[in-house]
Amino acid sequence: MSNEKIIKVNHITRVEGHGNINIKIRDGRVEECQWQVVEAPRFFEAMLRGRKWYELAHITSRICGICSIGHTLTSLKATEAAMGVTLTGQTEKLRRLLVHAENLQSHILHLGYLVLPDLLKVPSVVPLVSTHKDQVLLVVRLHRMANEMSDLIGGRTIHPQRPVVGGFTKWPAAEELETLRTRLADSMPDVEALASLIKDLAGNLPDFSRETEYIALTSADEYALYDGDIASTDGGSWPVDNYKEITNEYLVPHSTAKFTRHKRDSYMVGALARLNLNYDHLTPKARGVAETFQLRPINYNPFMNNIAQLVEVVHSIDDSIRLIDDLLGNGIKDEKPSFSIQAGRGVASVEVPRGILFHEYEYNSNGECVWANCIIPTNQNHANIQKDMEAFVPQIKNHSEEEIELMVEMLVRAYDPCISCSTHCIFL
Repeated sequence: MSNEKIIKVNHITRVEGHGNINIKIRDGRVEECQWQVVEAPRFFEAMLRGRKWYELAHITSRICGICSIGHTLTSLKATEAAMGVTLTGQTEKLRRLLVHAENLQSHILHLGYLVLPDLLKVPSVVPLVSTHKDQVLLVVRLHRMANEMSDLIGGRTIHPQRPVVGGFTKWPAAEELETLRTRLADSMPDVEALASLIKDLAGNLPDFSRETEYIALTSADEYALYDGDIASTDGGSWPVDNYKEITNEYLVPHSTAKFTRHKRDSYMVGALARLNLNYDHLTPKARGVAETFQLRPINYNPFMNNIAQLVEVVHSIDDSIRLIDDLLGNGIKDEKPSFSIQAGRGVASVEVPRGILFHEYEYNSNGECVWANCIIPTNQNHANIQKDMEAFVPQIKNHSEEEIELMVEMLVRAYDPCISCSTHCIFL
């Protein structure tokens, strides 16, 4: 009689979108190990054709309700690249603040509501309201602050309206920025408490490592989130215009989303990739948190992506305070965007919470989009999730079915995937 273990997870929980896990182990041998994406194509690029230049950012922000700011800014940057638009220093600093706001929103949500239940071995955050009330409340406070920061700079918590091609339609007042600065500084005790809790539970993160390639934006001047060149831990850097040489999308039969590969069979994007490539540009406090967890480049444990997100929370708070000080020191100015509509092609990239995001547009002389392409971070992570699972399952095959199921779900959740946003299986 054979000894068989079958794990079938239809629509893994605590992630955005629908993904399945199929594993079969017979007589100690892994016969099947598959990460399946079962979402339908969403045709966002097709929606953009024929649309005017001022519409694209509003449409593409709807690709994701969590990374809507990142999509907005990447879209604006691609349009500005196509039309030769130059930004002021004030606009760039406000956009960098928005990137930090989204990073804080998303990372705190993921760590506090989606990862902590795994570390505390409960099915959701709901039981923690009774057992860890103070910790849940501090997560709520931090998340509210990030939401209100997004609202102040972008005009809304999600799908921002104030950033437009060439600038902003409205700017925060100096008094509002001063209040935000105080709130950011005052939030550090809550962040430190969250870090302490995760440190106490870090032993529940699986000790797993698989060497892979990490890809992210890098810059000589900063921890690259808003701008930079594409770089790889395997060596090399490329201008953002060359993104297709990096992503190399391809189809697999068990996924409605495309997979990607570069120098190896797969690569990883996201907070861990950014930290591996930009570690030296972390603020001192953020680097201190990384050291607490012994997180140094190059780290090959995908579960440490969650710790890298925590490190980025500290970095985003510190750098936001610096940006606010710069803005207040220079004075908030009334700036009106001014540029000419013209035909052109533009490529842009921004690091959103889940990794490097690319938008490319082509416009005609009337400012109408005639072609578009968007490659989402989770789209780029699917192949790496598959390869990690193939390496991880043989290491845990002797555990019970329940334990294997939990650990492979934790592996997928470590990537913080936006699965429905990644569905990109139609050649356009």
